[in-house]
Amino acid sequence: MAAPDDDFEARLTSTDAAAARVLAAGADHDVSEVRAELRAHTQGLNALRETQLEQGGEMAVLRRGLAEQGREMHEGFGEMRGDFATVTTGMAQITALLTNIAGQDPDDS
Repeated sequence: MAAPDDDFEARLTSTDAAAARVLAAGADHDVSEVRAELRAHTQGLNALRETQLEQGGEMAVLRRGLAEQGREMHEGFGEMRGDFATVTTGMAQITALLTNIAGQDPDDS
């Protein structure tokens, strides 16, 4: 027959084993929850990265468009400066002619 201490130790070992199984099941459940949250965070970060890549492409297109508009404006201002120079020259000639005419005696014509 088994000694009373042997029965006690067998029950204690059985109880410890049951508690260990409960703890292991709880830990497994906790790890599963952490993994699920990690997957959700990873999916969120991947979606954010995708959005950033799309926006980066759109920004590049906008930058190219702005650069082209800048070049067109620069060329347009150059043309305007040339046109103003032509107008200034014409006005100077008109002024010289009017000054010349104004300086003449009306009876001389």
